[in-house]
Amino acid sequence: MCRMGDVLAGNHAVWEFDSDSVLIRFARGMRTPRLWHALGPRRIPLEALSGANVTAGRRDTVILRAEPRPGADPLMEAAAGQLKDACDPYRLVLPRDRAADADAFAQALRARLDPDADGPADRFLVDVPEPPLQLKAYDARVGFDGTTVTFQWSRTGATSTKWKAGDQRYPLTSVTGVEWTSPDRPGGGHLRLVPRDTTTDARPDHDLAAAVFGVGYGAVHESLPFAAAVLAALGARTPVASVPSPGPSEDDRLRHLTELHGAGLLTDAEYSALRARFTPS
Repeated sequence: MCRMGDVLAGNHAVWEFDSDSVLIRFARGMRTPRLWHALGPRRIPLEALSGANVTAGRRDTVILRAEPRPGADPLMEAAAGQLKDACDPYRLVLPRDRAADADAFAQALRARLDPDADGPADRFLVDVPEPPLQLKAYDARVGFDGTTVTFQWSRTGATSTKWKAGDQRYPLTSVTGVEWTSPDRPGGGHLRLVPRDTTTDARPDHDLAAAVFGVGYGAVHESLPFAAAVLAALGARTPVASVPSPGPSEDDRLRHLTELHGAGLLTDAEYSALRARFTPS
């Protein structure tokens, strides 16, 4: 059984077991995913995890994976399942002869987890890179200072729609969500804000609240931490999966959940779980 301070070293990362968290340090090297370099050391509170398991990997390896709770890590919320396995920061690959060590680590984690912690977290629990941040997309330079997201259009990359409209500025008070589509997907990706009470163009290259990625622009290790930082700042303004205090009626609570879901601040899974909790049986 692992104890506080025990360390497990795998491919490109070291996990350290602490009393109330797991500290993940990523190796510096050419083979380490660039996203891990960008993130730096990550402390994952145990309350941000719902489980841990060990499975067989390829080429005589085993894979230890800690399972983050929905709504606990803004990075994983922004990624929305689009990360490749090799870039997953909750995944540690070890030689097969270390399977017993991986199993012991996973068992120790599971023993420390709250058995009721498999539901959505009520707030973000894992830190992400903090602003100010800059992102160079194909059609814009995007900035975030902690309170406002700005788009400065590229003369050569932006469509005439964006160029004629001029640079854009979105205070967080005017934004309800963030959409990140991986640049590794066929057709490229984009970063899109969801403005409050504003209809946007479905085409990212015409949407004044979106920046388009391209070859050499908006790489995962640059654009995903940026999206996560904006999402975390939005979550700090409106806690993830927040619900009214016990005073309001059940109808008020359900109405509030519906508003958060419609605004993009709750995933479908979080909305379903919370709705079930506040719906009379």
